[in-house]
Amino acid sequence: MHLYQFLAQHVDEWRKKKYPHADYPVIAEILEWANHPDGSGFRLRAPQLRALETYWYLRLVENTPHVADLYRKYFAKRADLIAALGVPTAAFESVDYDLDALWQKIKTDDTFTHQHKLEALRETLTLNYSSYILALAMGAGKTALIGAIYATEFGMAFEYPDGPFVQNALVFAPGKTIIESLRQLAEEPYDRILPPRLFKIFAASVKLTFTRDGEKDIPVIRKSLFNVVVTNTEKIRIQKEDIRKSDLGPLFAPQKEDEARTEVANLRLQAIASLPHLGVFSDEAHHTYGQSLDTELKKVRKTVDYLAANTNVVCVVNTTGTPYFQRQPLRDVVIWYGLSEGIRDRILKEVGDNIQAIKFDANIEGYVAHVVEDFFKDYGNVTLPDGTPAKLAIYFPQTDDVAALRPVIDAKLVELRLSPTLVLEHHTHSDHKADFDRFKAKDSPHRVALLVDRGVEGWDVPALFVCALARKLKSSNNFVLQAASRCLRQVPGNNKPARIYLSSDNRAALDRELRENYGESLEDLLHTTSNSRSARIVLRKLDIPPLLVRQIVRTIVRKDKARGAVTLTRPTTDASSVIQVERLTIEKLESVPAVLQQVADTVEIKTAPKTTDLYAAAVDLATVYRLDLWAVYDELRRIYPTATDIPNEHVAELARQIEEEQRDYEIKEEVVEVALALVKPQGFEKEIDASGAEIYTAEISYPVSKQDLLIAWDAWKETAGSFGFHYSPYNFDSDPEAGFFENLLRQLKLTPDQIQDVYFTGAITSPNQTDFYVDYKAPDETWHRYTPDFLIRRKDGKCLIVEIKDARFEAATKEDIERDERGQAALTVEGRKAIALKKWNRLDPERLKYHILYASGESIGYDQMATSREFIEEK
Repeated sequence: MHLYQFLAQHVDEWRKKKYPHADYPVIAEILEWANHPDGSGFRLRAPQLRALETYWYLRLVENTPHVADLYRKYFAKRADLIAALGVPTAAFESVDYDLDALWQKIKTDDTFTHQHKLEALRETLTLNYSSYILALAMGAGKTALIGAIYATEFGMAFEYPDGPFVQNALVFAPGKTIIESLRQLAEEPYDRILPPRLFKIFAASVKLTFTRDGEKDIPVIRKSLFNVVVTNTEKIRIQKEDIRKSDLGPLFAPQKEDEARTEVANLRLQAIASLPHLGVFSDEAHHTYGQSLDTELKKVRKTVDYLAANTNVVCVVNTTGTPYFQRQPLRDVVIWYGLSEGIRDRILKEVGDNIQAIKFDANIEGYVAHVVEDFFKDYGNVTLPDGTPAKLAIYFPQTDDVAALRPVIDAKLVELRLSPTLVLEHHTHSDHKADFDRFKAKDSPHRVALLVDRGVEGWDVPALFVCALARKLKSSNNFVLQAASRCLRQVPGNNKPARIYLSSDNRAALDRELRENYGESLEDLLHTTSNSRSARIVLRKLDIPPLLVRQIVRTIVRKDKARGAVTLTRPTTDASSVIQVERLTIEKLESVPAVLQQVADTVEIKTAPKTTDLYAAAVDLATVYRLDLWAVYDELRRIYPTATDIPNEHVAELARQIEEEQRDYEIKEEVVEVALALVKPQGFEKEIDASGAEIYTAEISYPVSKQDLLIAWDAWKETAGSFGFHYSPYNFDSDPEAGFFENLLRQLKLTPDQIQDVYFTGAITSPNQTDFYVDYKAPDETWHRYTPDFLIRRKDGKCLIVEIKDARFEAATKEDIERDERGQAALTVEGRKAIALKKWNRLDPERLKYHILYASGESIGYDQMATSREFIEEK
């Protein structure tokens, strides 16, 4: 079992308990908000939330431990610890099974470490600070996760200024492509991550800085707080040799360049090192692990080590999509979310059986022509929900390959009656960066990108459905995996799978890189399918009258009495203090057990009590208990008519009297009429359709098995007419629900006169989108919301609420309703839901009726529609 699996179990338990923490309880408020922010819009995805929760579990519950200490805690048995750390048996044998000797060998013996492939473990053991790897597959949102972590750290720092929280953040990127992608940190909707009261402070305090070429220094105020500095690792390494001439500007003579490089390196590092309470974040962290352990790692780690030594680095967080090094998982991984999970959760597009490995021998021209033709045949008319057309990227080893094969591609396009202007080239010898950056946009004129050494890490093009690798690469270094997976990034509402074209030579490289980086094979990827689908619903009816219901409102009020009046009795306790005096003598030690001996009785002497000025006591009591000052003062003057001071002991007794007198409250109940909105458009995404009209939409997910229960108005409009489908499509939860609604529409077609409208309400449950729900207390004493399935509204204002339940709940639900009528608590969740809705019915039986229909099969019978028919036909 891996470390991240143990942590996942503990984090799950912490989540179930609502993130408790004795010293820093606000973390629960933050994480609850991040899980369920009010309103519509951006929301952290499931893997991002899991990673954020894991991070805070490590920070607060585990107290930011070193990873090595976590291993020792979770793997108490020596054999389990060795297995979890991936130490070969031969390596352990060579040190005679001595753990201390093993750790020392790994840390200091290069030959031993290399022989047993323990470079990654050495990195883990030798760090002098806490460092964690959050391993999330491409497309899961690693950059947004970084923003969420430092935003929540800042939020905790606002709440607890003296707490152990990050108050400055340094975000590393391994190259220019990645730093460009990190610019989304400036646009991240932090109000959807932090609760409103903390977001306001965050928005007013945070200062985001991107380092630029040519700047010797980083423009931050030394020792200031709440800075986020985003930089390439190259720009702040401590090696002066890494400072490029372009960074120095034109003012230095050649003989002064070495001195200038040193100055630039020092200025940048000093600026960062001056920032207290620093959190360091490394995006695409596999650049500092894995293949770069012997070279790149030493440079970057040396920089982080310098910062850790010169400022208080709170924590180092690394994100990566490739958490393997030579088929060994990196040991610092505390959460792992792989490609297969991403596909299952619809964060990535499915591939299914859509990877084509083509053997074409020397006929590279035929292969490229096939890719282009096949793409336009299967994806030519495919678009994202926003209308962006599907796109193809072909990766070439060298620019000469592009030059040789571009005519073949153009000829195939002409043959398909398409324009060659659909093609974009981008490589070191092209000047098309602006077109490349625009390639993901809906208005880009290009649909095919020919790329050399471009469009791999950090390239975010959701409309990219197809990737093709043109030739076998002599040295891949994960390029095949990175390039092939570019087309997997998913968008809401898309159900079209992606496709990957490989030469048969590159198939082995992709399979090897999947195993090394994800522990998965090509077969795993081919046979992984999503368990869910997504759809975009659109509100069709916006002006829906609210539902008027009667509810009991309980308020706690002070019992009728003169507000602010206070009556006190003078305490009778003796307020004087007593001191005791003992007389002692010195005796000879040999005759008594103690030298000092008491020779007379203890004498008690009373002293004057400590007192408080009468006016000061009145001010304190009035302030604490929110009473009128002069009323309290007059009462004190009444019971102490001649005193100017009162004993301190009396003040405590007087406070007790006030509490006893003023705590008389009562609960008042009143029945009020409340207007409940069936649909709240402000809780949906507002868009502009092709005609320029405003529409309101939302993304929904549903299991693949319920695809046939997603029913659009267009499919049923002949049956529905003007009834129902206040949004489309309806996403029913079961066949009985869909069957009931279809039967209801057929009945309305026969007798439509009395009915205003019918609504399927069971699928929209968010309080941001509807008020139509009741609150009920579950058996575990926690409160939940429940929305019934259907509402039938007549023109005379009467309404029928219909709930479809499985027949297996019938006996228990009916028993619970009977228990409630006898004044006993219901035992089941289904029973408590029904009781909560029946309270509406009891308060307004003439206007509101509630009916439970128990379905025992796949359909609803004619006789089961009797109640709704009677309601529709009732005169």
